[in-house]
Amino acid sequence: MNIIFGAVVTLVSLLGWGGQCIACLAPRLAVRLQLTEDEKHVDPAFYADARGEAVWDALTLWILPVAGVLLMMKSVWWPYFGLAGGAMYVYFAGRGIAARVSMQRRGIRIGKPGLSYLFLAIWGLLGAATMIGGLFVAADLIIGSLSAKD
Repeated sequence: MNIIFGAVVTLVSLLGWGGQCIACLAPRLAVRLQLTEDEKHVDPAFYADARGEAVWDALTLWILPVAGVLLMMKSVWWPYFGLAGGAMYVYFAGRGIAARVSMQRRGIRIGKPGLSYLFLAIWGLLGAATMIGGLFVAADLIIGSLSAKD
């Protein structure tokens, strides 16, 4: 089960982190791959926000794919990476959805966000599931180490 969940965590989170890396380093390629919207089709404020988000996400979202790899390797470190990485993906997804909905309601052009909502929701759920799994394993490790001292 660990290998299957670890593979899912790794592959699905790599889509998020990899997409943001492409958007950060090669914005034109990201537009061609439909990972992001073309600057001429969105409000300048939304475009600037998305570019800043891509830079920050490229620097930070690598932690969840690492958690997935560590889980497949049965490393005792996976729950800690899973907790941190999962929290980052929950934040990434929640902020992305909330910002897009808020901007749309104010008439700010954000392009065609249809699939972005779906993927953001998937990443948020994956992050939450990884955090829950990591929390149980971390708690078990802590309780086990306390019991060993008795």
